[in-house]
Amino acid sequence: MTAIVVVGSLNMDFVVGVDRLPAPGETVLGRDFRMLPGGKGANQACAAAKLATASTQVRMIGRVGYDTFGDHLKAGLSAAGVDVSAVHATRSHPTGVALIPVDASGQNTIVVASGANHALIASEAESMRSVFRGASLVLFQLESPLDTVAAALKIARQEGARTILDPAPALPLSNEILADVDILTPNESEASLLLGLPPQRVFICNAPALARALRERGPAAVVLKLGDQGCFYSDASTEFHCPAVSVTARDTTAAGDVFNAALAVALAEDRPIADALRFANAAAAISVTRLGAQASIPARSDLQN
Repeated sequence: MTAIVVVGSLNMDFVVGVDRLPAPGETVLGRDFRMLPGGKGANQACAAAKLATASTQVRMIGRVGYDTFGDHLKAGLSAAGVDVSAVHATRSHPTGVALIPVDASGQNTIVVASGANHALIASEAESMRSVFRGASLVLFQLESPLDTVAAALKIARQEGARTILDPAPALPLSNEILADVDILTPNESEASLLLGLPPQRVFICNAPALARALRERGPAAVVLKLGDQGCFYSDASTEFHCPAVSVTARDTTAAGDVFNAALAVALAEDRPIADALRFANAAAAISVTRLGAQASIPARSDLQN
């Protein structure tokens, strides 16, 4: 049996449907309200567990508060098949929350109050070593403290795991951190920020140059996530475009998380990278046709392979 480990955030999402996203200083009326389990780390763990076969174990490392939200988040992950024995509660912070308006086209904005996710501190990274042991891949995002992510990346590498970093929410990252990343998976805005460029729309024609510039900063491979254009892959020997699956989007909240989890599942099954990216695109496409974060995640049976 192989294992996938996710180091990251757990949040309770407060989702409001709106006709359009508000401009700065503007108030808009919402249509409906839902309280749903989320957090980029928890989303990825849940998606990996739902997409994996019985031969792959999924483990989560994170922090919640001593409150009802934390209990609910852990119970939901456990029910999905995630090992939550390394998700600990802290009395110093409440469980993290995210405020998410979603417009009629499925686009959203997200404000995160990290809460207990801040309690996943770098000095505890060494204690993650036993959780990493035997794992083939470890997934990271940036809703945990950056020094914790940096320390845990090194330890995961020392334990022989491949590391996948979703650099979201977008933050500047040092070359030292990026050197411990095997696969970096930014979207267009995150890629631009990492390269010190203004936000830009990335098209397939300029994706190779952008991906190569990112690889020069340290990661062994880059997957540029390009929304309805699919994704572009680049490593030292291979580059190619993987087209998106055409769907009508209702809610894009967890699409990137589902993509990363599906990619990890496919790689844990030793699939070639092109096949793994097709699997990831298909899983993400299904997720955007459904509402919510973890509620939108497809099961393995929803995909053809």
